[in-house]
Amino acid sequence: MQPENGTQISEFILLGFSEDPELQPLIFGLFLSMYLITVLGNLLIILAVGSDSHLHTPMYFFLANLSLVDICFTSTTVPKMLVNIQTQRKTITYAGCITQIYFLILFSVLDVFLLTVMAYDRFVAICHPLHYMVIMNPRLCGLLVLVCWIMSVLNSLLQCLMALRLSFCANLEIPHFICELNQMIQLACSDTFLNNMVMYFAAVLLGGGPFVGILYSYSKIVSCIRGMSSAQGKYKAFSTCASHLSVVSLFYCTTLGVYLSSAAIQSSHSTETASVMYTVVTPMLNPFIYSLRNKDIKQALKTFFVKETTNRPAVLRLNTYPRWQRSVSKLGIIPNHYIHI
Repeated sequence: MQPENGTQISEFILLGFSEDPELQPLIFGLFLSMYLITVLGNLLIILAVGSDSHLHTPMYFFLANLSLVDICFTSTTVPKMLVNIQTQRKTITYAGCITQIYFLILFSVLDVFLLTVMAYDRFVAICHPLHYMVIMNPRLCGLLVLVCWIMSVLNSLLQCLMALRLSFCANLEIPHFICELNQMIQLACSDTFLNNMVMYFAAVLLGGGPFVGILYSYSKIVSCIRGMSSAQGKYKAFSTCASHLSVVSLFYCTTLGVYLSSAAIQSSHSTETASVMYTVVTPMLNPFIYSLRNKDIKQALKTFFVKETTNRPAVLRLNTYPRWQRSVSKLGIIPNHYIHI
């Protein structure tokens, strides 16, 4: 087969999970539900952090950024898949595939960086509590998030520029429900050695490096916790790290599952399952992990919704009041049209 230049390719075919028509409504309903739960749960965390001044701390600032990234991460993949199921089309344009790869890499790497920054925040809070507010000042927190964004954008741009140089044959079927970089490289007819080297080098550097940083932070945290004399202090320090450790474990295990399954098993179903875990399930579970054990967030949401309810004025029409009140309103004591309680 003669390879054709990548710029001349009009579209790819996403094979998805199953071609069985009877399963399509079930898959559509399942992913739509997970997507709505993900967006709603993460929006509630952002709302809680933004509305409560007590949560304007570095820990919740990073958590709100993580929730925003999770919304964007899921929105990169799920809406397109839902549209394909609803319209019974499995195609995605070449530009759309490159764009999806760009944002998929961007938000996945940004997730890793934010989890690393959150580990550093916990390290400072537990190991250097007296200097915490000095070290984790607003300027440093904003700078850390900005650096995370810049590095993620540059890496994603590099990966997509490398993908643009690939040429493809007649077979443009992707055995997946999303466009992933490794799937596109496997379809290429041109030499992919440089693409693979850049992809795996970035994975080791930007995935393994932060993971080592997280392990180092928690090794220091464990040492500090073991040195505490108070059992209550140990429990409080551990409880502040439990949610973050759960999210880190879930994200890294599912991400490694994608690449290990695609490299070793060569099974499209196993790769799809692992991809669903880290692109859909993990962002959906993050709000539950962080909020179910967090009394501050639950209290902030409760206060917000109660305030919205109590602050809303009860507006009643004048003719629902007795005659004596309508007479008083004619004297100018109560507004003529509405009475606010």
